Amino acid sequence: MPRDFLWGAATAAFQIEGAGHTDGRTDSIWDTFCRVPGAVVNGDDGMVACDHYHRYREDVALMRELGLGAYRFSTSWARVRPDGGAVNAAGVAFYDRLVDELLEAQILPWLTLYHWDLPQAIEERGGWTDRDTAYRFAEYAVTMHEALGDRVGVWTTLNEPWCSAFLGYTAGVHAPGRQSREDGLAAAHHLLLGHGLAVQALRERAPEANLGITLNFTVSDPVDPADPADVDAARRIDGQFNRIFLGPLFHGAYPQDVLEDVAPYGLLDHVRDGDLEIVSTPIDTLGVNYYNGGAVAGRPLEPGAEGTDGGTRPEGVRDGDGGQAPVRATSSPYPAADDAHGRSRGLPTTDMGWEVQPEGLTRLLTRLQEEYTGPRGVAMYVTENGAAYPDEVSADGSVDDQDRLAFLDAHLRATRDAIDAGADVRGYFAWSLMDNFEWALGYTKRFGLVRVDYATQERTVKSSGRWYAQVVRDNAVPARDGAADDTAR
Repeated sequence: MPRDFLWGAATAAFQIEGAGHTDGRTDSIWDTFCRVPGAVVNGDDGMVACDHYHRYREDVALMRELGLGAYRFSTSWARVRPDGGAVNAAGVAFYDRLVDELLEAQILPWLTLYHWDLPQAIEERGGWTDRDTAYRFAEYAVTMHEALGDRVGVWTTLNEPWCSAFLGYTAGVHAPGRQSREDGLAAAHHLLLGHGLAVQALRERAPEANLGITLNFTVSDPVDPADPADVDAARRIDGQFNRIFLGPLFHGAYPQDVLEDVAPYGLLDHVRDGDLEIVSTPIDTLGVNYYNGGAVAGRPLEPGAEGTDGGTRPEGVRDGDGGQAPVRATSSPYPAADDAHGRSRGLPTTDMGWEVQPEGLTRLLTRLQEEYTGPRGVAMYVTENGAAYPDEVSADGSVDDQDRLAFLDAHLRATRDAIDAGADVRGYFAWSLMDNFEWALGYTKRFGLVRVDYATQERTVKSSGRWYAQVVRDNAVPARDGAADDTAR
């Protein structure tokens, strides 16, 4: 990889911290959602999770063992400003200790302000459908900067607002579990507004800070590029997954075709004069989260036809998930893509049912460089990439997760291909540092480089983690076995 390439791993507060009601923390929307019958597999919750709140020193030592240059983590709004109210000194103190521990280990703290855990009290006042939440978010951002700005130089406002808006407020599969096209679009705009307000507030306080946002992306391909229905279905998914956020952030406007698609559901009712100028406030970094793309058709399969309908609903709610999906009724997360139908392409799949498509990452990064980040001089980092597989624990406690290792290997090569094609990609964060609470799928899916035994909280570095440590040390992906001409770059 290029010189000074940044290597890291990522987690999120609700997924690992535990200590749900410790030191003044109150409920987030995810605590409430976990108590809804059928919302989360096995009725799992985040009250203990990986107990990172009490074991952070052990976990930072693991990061140092892996040689990580950066750790991407999120802070809990419900811990720092419980119920969205006054600052909780005990909650802030935890992140104070964590940052100091990271710096002592010479690991860069990469802080994300929001990874889906809105205080429940704010949700009860309307949540992200209420414009006021954007302003409360900016206040929370300032709170964190007042506490940590002397030691933290990289600030990400939001992680994956698509999930927050459309899985949470339209599909109902994520907290807060609403199912409304109108609410999802209102939430999407207010999330973007909150991002812009936070960037402005942080830029005023710290002109030299590295400020950005992290989006999740798909690569949406028509099953038949010659079929207008398939082409339009792929356009709709691209518009309502990728461009509905990219347009306002980088071009200061929602794409016209997206506005036309969602016109019946009131998006523009929430856009006030000056909003899009705030949203498009310049940033330094775009975080790119990528797991898979998808082939999309404009009509469902005919009964008895050959092929597989892969679905278009992510996060464990697609059909045929082996009984692992939550039992609550859910709807599509797309406000205006009822005629878009996912198709399996026969590619290998992860334990999430997601197809493994590394070349999609190359295409995504080069497209972002050409159409969005490049013209604005914004650097990119792959801030999440990884895979869930059903790990097998050997008699000696080891985990030889070759599927995950191969997934990371292929996607790192795809990242390098994008760099060679001109994409300004400056780092890579594996998802995830450790196994953790996988949202509506509870503890049934494992993404970690490090295995967590939830009964004992014992951590074990998997084969993929040891391999990744070598990659970090060498700043290079090793040649594949038996491929003498496939040298590390």
